[in-house]
Amino acid sequence: MDKIDDFSFSSVSSITVFSGAIFVVNLILVRLLYVIYCSSKPLSKRALKPVSTLIILGSGGHTAEMLNLLAVLQKDRFKPRFYIAAATDNMSLQKAELLENSLAAENATRVTDTAQFMKIYRSREVGQSYITSVWTTLIAMVHALWLMIKIRPEVILCNGPGTCIPLCAIAFIFKVLGIRWSSIFYVESIARVRRLSLSGLLLYKLRMADLLFVQWPQLQQQYPRATYVGRLM
Repeated sequence: MDKIDDFSFSSVSSITVFSGAIFVVNLILVRLLYVIYCSSKPLSKRALKPVSTLIILGSGGHTAEMLNLLAVLQKDRFKPRFYIAAATDNMSLQKAELLENSLAAENATRVTDTAQFMKIYRSREVGQSYITSVWTTLIAMVHALWLMIKIRPEVILCNGPGTCIPLCAIAFIFKVLGIRWSSIFYVESIARVRRLSLSGLLLYKLRMADLLFVQWPQLQQQYPRATYVGRLM
């Protein structure tokens, strides 16, 4: 009799655990669909308020394109601004600091009131083996998680560097879990005429970007959910 009772109790427990797991999975799926559905207009409720903005910089042409984009950005709308670049990128943050210094001089304000500058570990360096990149990717994800908890941005601007992937992935997870709604805006490089970059393709296919902008009409034709904005350079 005791064995039968034990068997019945364990069966009920197993069914309860299984039902609970199914409920949680369904809840996450519903939330995921809701996030994807609402991602096209995430700022509508805060149209008149400044939004904290994370700007992800990449070396070389990525930073040049981003700074051109920031030149026409509504500075009073997108603040405070948090700039992030890879730890091995020594030039991008310096250029961003020059931009913010000029803005502060024009408006007679302090840079520390409107901007902060940070670095993040790279997931993989150029030429690094894929075996060792597993460890560095884990470190980069943990660092990205810490940065996202610290910054809690409402808007993320990025335009191609691989550095943006762990930050955008964590922002999307936070959105699905209801921790923080961060709108992700991705601007594909002007150098991409017929195919998206790997970063752009990941954000497009996984639907992590709220809006993905391209600068060539033929690119928009190949990726219909992208938005063609013309050439920004």
